[in-house]
Amino acid sequence: DGKDAGLALIRDLVVKKQNTQLLDNLVILFIPVFNADGHERSGRFNRINQNGPEKTGWRTTAQNLNLNRDYLKADAPEMRAWLKLFTRWLPDFFVDCHVTDGADYQYAVTYHLDSHGILDSKLVSFIQTQFVPPLKKMMSDAGFPLIDYVMFRNRHDPRSGTVTWATSPRFSNGYTDIRNRPGLLVETHALKDYKTRVTATYRLLQSVLTLLNNRREAFKKLIREADRFTAGSEFRESPYTLTYRLSKDSVMIDFSGFEYQKIRSDLSGGIWFRYDSSKPKIFKIPFFNKMTPDKSVRLPVAYIIPVEWQSVIKRLPLHGIKYFTLTKAVTLKLDTYRFSDVKFNSAPYEGRQMARFKTTPVVFEREYRAGSAVVPLNQPTAKVIAHILEPDAPDSYVRWGFFNTIFEQKEYAESYVLEALARKMLKENPQLKNEFRRKLQSDSAFAKNPRAVLQWFYRKSPYWDRFKDVYPVGRIFNHKIVENLPLN
Repeated sequence: DGKDAGLALIRDLVVKKQNTQLLDNLVILFIPVFNADGHERSGRFNRINQNGPEKTGWRTTAQNLNLNRDYLKADAPEMRAWLKLFTRWLPDFFVDCHVTDGADYQYAVTYHLDSHGILDSKLVSFIQTQFVPPLKKMMSDAGFPLIDYVMFRNRHDPRSGTVTWATSPRFSNGYTDIRNRPGLLVETHALKDYKTRVTATYRLLQSVLTLLNNRREAFKKLIREADRFTAGSEFRESPYTLTYRLSKDSVMIDFSGFEYQKIRSDLSGGIWFRYDSSKPKIFKIPFFNKMTPDKSVRLPVAYIIPVEWQSVIKRLPLHGIKYFTLTKAVTLKLDTYRFSDVKFNSAPYEGRQMARFKTTPVVFEREYRAGSAVVPLNQPTAKVIAHILEPDAPDSYVRWGFFNTIFEQKEYAESYVLEALARKMLKENPQLKNEFRRKLQSDSAFAKNPRAVLQWFYRKSPYWDRFKDVYPVGRIFNHKIVENLPLN
């Protein structure tokens, strides 16, 4: 949809000379096909939920990666190329065109723009007051009324109400938001015919360009202010929100859907939703449209990444992140995190084994060798840096598995060695003896597990690997530490 609508729009601007005034004040970067592999894997049976065209492409690349899950981790070569392009041009506004699955309803096109605070607050206010209302009017006048992206509380069931979400930076619009560039997600409705979807996308792109052209000075001013604020010390003085949760608050909206039935299937035993597109109906439903801050963090002056984690360091320039490197080794005692209750997803996701964990702030001393990267936060990419390096961020590199080896125990002790060592430790440390007694009394499963008992002593011994489960990235809060580092 986006490819054909965009090509038609460019044709009309350049060849037919229609609305050429838009090019007086705008530079348009248009990528017709991002997923080239999926585009060429064309076939009649690729999109089961979609109403045309006769042949469609495939969702993933030849590596079976979904590019719209890859914006922050940047595993795919296509994504690394896109990031270089985006960082070089750093456009003020971004539009990503998709076709959505889901229930049946009357809308040909839906959209999503941040309204929760991922973007700078002044940008959010501008978009919600100066951009969205006229965009909705223009689209309605063109015969394509807009509604926020349709995601029902109960799958496929309009009466259950719709919900919003805060987009994480694995997705395109979530990524551009943390770079202070509003990202508009366009989702045409898969059940509408292809011509309708392409025409709706065309009208939406045309309307967006018209609005940006008319409001360019005010909009560019807000972009520049957002960059300055993010790079300044005031940004770090308040806790930065990494994740959001859905509020219980809602507003009632009119939703243009179709009559439908929920039938117990005699085939699968599940609920079968049957929509009747010949019977349009306006539903009064709740829209849960507010998110509240969930996990927040105090950001440091800078992070330091040990030189051995090149898989992380080499990705930083792709995101426009500037850093310095140590010219010689230094030993620093810095804030970082210790992980516990670490679990891995049972199946790979986008080629990675994602991790879940609990974090505990700790102060940890280690040597940072020459070549280690010092990443200051006084730059417009500070939000991107935080989302990459703060473990509790939804798409942090810890969650994506870049640091999975720190969770592995590499040295082991024989039971007959630990039996002797444990007795020696108990004899020499009365406090440890009391702690062990309490552990036996409070944890019956532990008391009955000889291996767990000996492992407990191993962890308490000086032989235990002190680096296990400790985040190697240091958080520097003192400006003088950074100033005194030997940097290139």
